Formats: sequence, C-alpha cells, structure tokens
Amino acid sequence: MRRSVTAVLTAGLLAAGVLVAPLAQASPVPQPPPGFVPAPVVWGPCEASALVSAGAECGFVAVPLDHDDPTGPTIEIAVSRVVHTTPQSQGVMLVNPGGPGGSGLTLALLGGAVPNGAGASYDWIGFDPRGVGSSRPALSCIPDYSGFNRPDYRPEAGTEQAWLDRSRSYAEACATNGGPLLDHLKSIDTVRDMDVLRAALGQEQINYYGFSYGTYLGQVYATLFPDRVRRLVMDGVVDVRNIWYEANLNQDVAFERTIGAFFDWIAKNDAVYGLGTSGEDVEALYYSVQDDLRAAPAGGIGPAEWNDLFLSAGYNVLAYPGIAQAFSAYVNDGDVAALEGAYGFDPAAPDDNGYAIYLAVQCTDLPWPDYERVRADNTRVDAVAPFETWANAWFNGPCSFWPAQAGTPVEVDGSGVAGALLLSETFDGATPFDGALNARELFPNAVLVEGVGGFTHSASLSGVACTDTIVADYLATGALPARQPGSGRSDVQCDPLPQPDAPAPAAAS
Repeated sequence: MRRSVTAVLTAGLLAAGVLVAPLAQASPVPQPPPGFVPAPVVWGPCEASALVSAGAECGFVAVPLDHDDPTGPTIEIAVSRVVHTTPQSQGVMLVNPGGPGGSGLTLALLGGAVPNGAGASYDWIGFDPRGVGSSRPALSCIPDYSGFNRPDYRPEAGTEQAWLDRSRSYAEACATNGGPLLDHLKSIDTVRDMDVLRAALGQEQINYYGFSYGTYLGQVYATLFPDRVRRLVMDGVVDVRNIWYEANLNQDVAFERTIGAFFDWIAKNDAVYGLGTSGEDVEALYYSVQDDLRAAPAGGIGPAEWNDLFLSAGYNVLAYPGIAQAFSAYVNDGDVAALEGAYGFDPAAPDDNGYAIYLAVQCTDLPWPDYERVRADNTRVDAVAPFETWANAWFNGPCSFWPAQAGTPVEVDGSGVAGALLLSETFDGATPFDGALNARELFPNAVLVEGVGGFTHSASLSGVACTDTIVADYLATGALPARQPGSGRSDVQCDPLPQPDAPAPAAAS
C-alpha cells in the first residue's frame, strides 16, 4: 500500500464497486521446524535521540535467514525496549508501524501515548523487520529512485515505456544488491521472526499492537501461533482476502473519496487558502496545475511529484493544513520551495530502504500478474479513480519484473485467539473498512471500534477519548466492550479523528 514515492506506509483494500478476483487461493503455512534457539537479547544504548531521551535500550536478535533451514545462515533484527514502570509487568508489547518497510524502533515509545498510564505495565518492544532500517543486512537498490522530475504517471503522456524501463531497472538493482536475502522477505518470514523475538525475550506469549500492514502480520501471527497471543490490537485493518495486487486497485477507489474530502476542506477554508469555494473548484485547480507542470516543471516538481505530495492528505486529516498551504503558496505566490518541501525528497541523503522492502514483500507474498493484466486493470479503475490509480500502478511497477520467488499466503483464522481489539475509521483510504469487517468475522472473539465518518488511516492514540479509552481499558485489564450480534457491522461507534481547523489567514500567508 503506497503512501507516496518517498514515504511508504500501508495495505488494504476494498472500495465500492471495484472488485477483482484473487490471484490464488490461500493455504495454511506450516510452523517453522524446531532447532533454532535464539540467544537472549544483549541490551545496550540506542542511537536515535528520542529513544535515548526516553531511556530506551537497543540490541539485536539473530534469526535464520531461511526459517526452513534453522542451522543455516542468520541475519540480525534490530530491537528496542522501554521497560515497564509498574510493580507488576504484563509482559512484552511488540509494535509494528506498517509499510511494508516501516522502521519500528521508535515505537517502543508508544506506551507513553496510552491514556491513564495503561501502557506503563508493559515492556514496549520496537523492531525493524528483516531488511529494514537498522536490521542487518538492510536492503537498498537505487537510493534516489524517488527523486525529482520523474516521468509523468499518466499513460497518455507517452511515458509508459519509460516507467517499464525504470521498473525493470529497479528490480534488477534489487536482484544485484539483495543477494540471498531477497528470497526471504515475505510476510511469513517476518511473522516467524516475531516468534523468535518472543523466545529471545524469554516470553511464552506476546502482546501485539499493529498498525496498517502491521495488522496483516498480527492476523498471520495469530493464525500460526494462537496460543502465544495474549492481547492483540490492530488499527487500520488489512483485508486478507485482497493481498496485494487487488488491494492496491481497491485502494485507488478509496483514495478518490479521501482526496475529495480534502478538497472539500480546502474549499471550506477558502478565506485562508484562496483556492476555490467548492470541492469541485479545488479539484479542477489541482488538475489544472498538474497540466501546467507537465508543460513546465516547477523546480523538481513535475506532474508525478505533484500527485505524490498530495497523497498524505488521503491518509490523515492532520496533514491537511501543511499540504493546503503548499498548494496555496505555489498557486498564489509562485513558491516552488514550498512544493519541494512538501514533497520531502532530500537529494543529499536519498534513501530507498522502505520502498525496497515494500516491494520485496508485496511482490513475493503471492505471484504478481503480468503487465498486460496490470495495464487492463488499471485502465479500468482509472476511469473512476484518476487521482491515484496510475501513480499506484507505477509505484508497484517493479513487481512485474521482480526476481525473487513468490509464495502462497497464509489462510487467516483467528478463532484460536481469546480476544482482539480492531480499530478503523469508516472512510479509511489505505485500508478500507471492509477489511476490518472481514477481520471481525475471522476473529470471532474480537470487537471492532469504528471512527464513524472518519477519513484517517490508523488513528488510534491520537487523542480521541472514546477510542483511546477503549484501548487503555483493554491493555490495563483485558476487558473489551460487548460484541454485538450480527455481521457487517462495528461493535462500538466513536467519533473519528476530527478534521483540523485551518490557521488564521494572516498566519497562513
């Protein structure tokens, strides 16, 4: 699930009226063979300043490169820990931020965001999944691949062959740089790493808090190791029926709605931004500027970068003011630096690690279709969802040439888990609500909390009292709200993360 070319975060998805058939039927995956006994973590100082300030500890856990060969080569998973501060511990809480490809070391700090001190009784464990960030080795293929002035995403621009060539070259670079690791970057590999981490921490069970793609890891872990799950929180829930090719197509339609909500918000605040008094007018201006950038890029910003810098608004309403201000500054003042800042690429320190791992997972959890099908499907979806469809298609373009062996996904079954807390907003664009409804059916002891009418992806612990109090109560005592009868519904309805107020006109200008 694409966040932007420079900031990968997520997965999902189903959206109204654009259903596609699965590529393959899922089947159970056997648990890893016995034989690998991890060494206990040797904790030491951390490098990240936020972790140092919080008194966190960091270390590494050796895991098999190939879990089916437990006596073979090993790689190292970077881990972090903030220990409990209460007299009694409730064990470890593993946290994953999503992606695939997201670094999770700083999420050892998440316990401090849980209301009422309910996070204080856990040891919060952040980790960089295999190939990510501080884990060793970390994958990088072409560091500046997401840089400025890339080809136009739109096929009518005559750039299809350019994107095919770029996609092939990226896949080839990953083949060269990835080595043996590239065949062992599936979600199942990370799930098995999580269980090795559990053992290295000396725990019989884990607690787990997963966001976005992290909810897929949680669902698979709970399927393979149900007796090792104590408490399970999943926010922004992946639809396991649609990984990953179909998920991206369905996500495109969902983002068409979320970006429309952003344009409406800009129009509501026209006194601040001066970009139009209706969502339709703002949308028309967005596409008009993109056409102008096709003819003459603004600094490093062409039509592709223009699309990408708006995508964060499709993920989180708190991104609205910053993107709207860059939009306004360019349209009304010709401020190119504002656009380049919003895009966020740093040519002095290019980094494609998150993107490389995103592809390594998405391209190999199950087979990717050939490009003829990719073209046909994206042409069809683009007719109803032009904002994100071809951007997303080329973001995943290297999957059509990916050199690693694809696998078969686990058939998720959460019936062995005593309880789980599912969280989602109604109009989540990255992991549409249908994924949470499906997880509620797969986990018969789970409870689903809905942020009614919200447009934000993975919004828990963001200050919404209704949702965050339920999280805190569950972590403190294991108590969940009552599960309501029937299917296709949530169990508890809360307010969503509210859309922000725009700054005063003087401050904006």
